[in-house]
Amino acid sequence: MGNNTVIVIGAGAGGMMAAGRASESGASVLMLEKTEQPGKKILISGKTRCNLTNSKELDEFITMYGTNGNFLYRAFNHFFRNELLEFLSRYGVETKTERGGRIFPVSDNAEDVVKAFKRYLADTKVQIKTGTGVNNILVENGQVTGVRAGGKTYPAAAVILTAGGASYPATGSTGDGYRLAAEIGHTIIKLRPSLVPLVVNEIERAKSMQGVSLHNVRLTAFQCAADEIDIAKTPVKDTGRGIPGKRPQAPVIESRMGDMMFTHFGIGGPVTLQMSLAVADALEQGSVSVAIDLKPAVGYQELRARLQREFDTYGKRSYRNILKELLPQKLIEPFLEMTEIPAEKSGCDITSEERGRLLVRLKSLRFNIKTPLPLNSAMVTAGGISLKEIDPQTMGSRLVKGLFFGGEVMDIDAETGGYNLQAAFSTGYLAGESAAAYIAENSKSL
Repeated sequence: MGNNTVIVIGAGAGGMMAAGRASESGASVLMLEKTEQPGKKILISGKTRCNLTNSKELDEFITMYGTNGNFLYRAFNHFFRNELLEFLSRYGVETKTERGGRIFPVSDNAEDVVKAFKRYLADTKVQIKTGTGVNNILVENGQVTGVRAGGKTYPAAAVILTAGGASYPATGSTGDGYRLAAEIGHTIIKLRPSLVPLVVNEIERAKSMQGVSLHNVRLTAFQCAADEIDIAKTPVKDTGRGIPGKRPQAPVIESRMGDMMFTHFGIGGPVTLQMSLAVADALEQGSVSVAIDLKPAVGYQELRARLQREFDTYGKRSYRNILKELLPQKLIEPFLEMTEIPAEKSGCDITSEERGRLLVRLKSLRFNIKTPLPLNSAMVTAGGISLKEIDPQTMGSRLVKGLFFGGEVMDIDAETGGYNLQAAFSTGYLAGESAAAYIAENSKSL
C-alpha cells in the first residue's frame, strides 16, 4: 500500500460502489469492514427483496430528501438510476418496477445484488479486509495520512468514510462513522430515527387493536395533544416532505393517505414510517398527536347522514352489530369503550349526540404520541455529518484534504421507496471517482 492508496471504511452500498469506482479510476483500494461480510444491510433492505431505486424523475426524486435534497444534484447528474440499472444488468441483475415506482431485482432476492457487487470488487481488484473495525482516521497538517484499525496503521493518500448510520446495529451500522468524523473536526447534526414505528401514550388501547391492518386511511399528525385536535383542520390532501404543493399549515405536521397497522405499543406500517421523522422532530417542540380518518373517502357531513340512515334502517339491530358493518372485528370492543354507548342498545334508540361520538371516532381516531422507537429499531438514521462541511461536487471534506464521504453517514435521508439506497450508490460512486482524481492530481504536484 503506497501513495496512491484509497482506504474505504465500511462495505455497505455506498462503500462497495466507492471502492470499485476508485479502483476503476486508477487507485489502489483497500476496503475495511468491521463485520464478517460486505453488504449486510443490503441483504435486509426491502424486506430482503432490495428496493434499489425509484422510477420518479430527478426533480421529484430530489424532493424526497426534504431540504437537504439539493445537495444530491451533482451526484445524481453524475450517476443516477439508469447508470445503476445498467451496472446491475452488466453483473446479471435484471430489475422490475412495482407500485409507487419502486424498482427491485426480478429475482426478489437482495443476495443477487450483493453478489453483483462482490464480482465488481473482484473485477476491479479491490482488497477487502473483513472483521476489521477502524479506530481512528489519521490526519497530519489538515490532510489524511491513513487509518488505525485493530492496533495497526494503514497508510493512505485518501480515505472514503461510508460507515453507514446508527440503525440496524447488527449489520455493522453502529454509528462509528460519526465518531470518526467528529474526532477530526466534523460537525454531527443530531441523530434521529427515521422510518420507524411510533409509541403511543394510550398503550392499552393500541394493544387491544394489535395486529389490525388499515388500508387507505388518512393519518394526520398534529402539534398538540389529542384532545385539542380540531377535526376541521384535517387536510383532505397529502402534505409533508416529498409532496408537491403547500407546506402543512400549523398545527398540522404531516398528513398522508396509505396503509398502517396497530402494534402492541402503538402504530406502524408504511404511512406511519413515512411520517415518523417529522413526528420525531416535532416532539422536540412539544406535544404531538395523530388522528386516523378511517373513512377518508367520505366527507364529515356525508358520513353523518349515512350513519343516520343506517341507524334508522337497522333500528332493531344492536349497536354492536351495527359496528360490525363499519369496522374490523378487533376494533369493535375499543369503539364500544371509547363511544360509551351500550353494546346492546338498539339503533333506533341511539341519540344524535351518541351518533356524533361515533362519527368523531370514525373520522378522527386519536392517539397521543409518546416517542418513536429507538434509533436501533429505525430503518434509516436521520442526521449525520453536516452537509455544509462536504463539497457536493466531489463528496470531499471541506475541512480535511483527502477525506471523502458516501451514504448514510452524511445528513441525508428519505422516506421508503428506494431513495436511500440510490443516494448511497450515487454518493459512493462520486466519492470513489473523486478520491482517485485527488490522488492523481496530488501525485502530479509532487
